[in-house]
Amino acid sequence: SRITKEGVIVIKSQSHRTQEMNKEDALNRLKELIINATQIQKKRRATKPSKNSQRKRMDSKTKRGQTKALRKNVKF
Repeated sequence: SRITKEGVIVIKSQSHRTQEMNKEDALNRLKELIINATQIQKKRRATKPSKNSQRKRMDSKTKRGQTKALRKNVKF
C-alpha cells in the first residue's frame, strides 16, 4: 500500500515539530520496514487436537444440547 505505480516507497511523518526530526522518524520507519520485509517467517506446523480436548469439546456440546432440549414444549 506504500508503493506507487512507479515503484517508489512513500512514508509520511508529521508527528514532530521540526522537519529534521520528521525525516529521522521516517528513515527509522523505513529501516524497520526493510528489516521486517527481509525476515523469513517460520512455516506453520500442522497439529491435531489432543484426545482429551476433543472429548471435552464433545461433552460440552452434548451438555449444551441437553439444556436446549429441556426448553422444548412438553407433550401430553
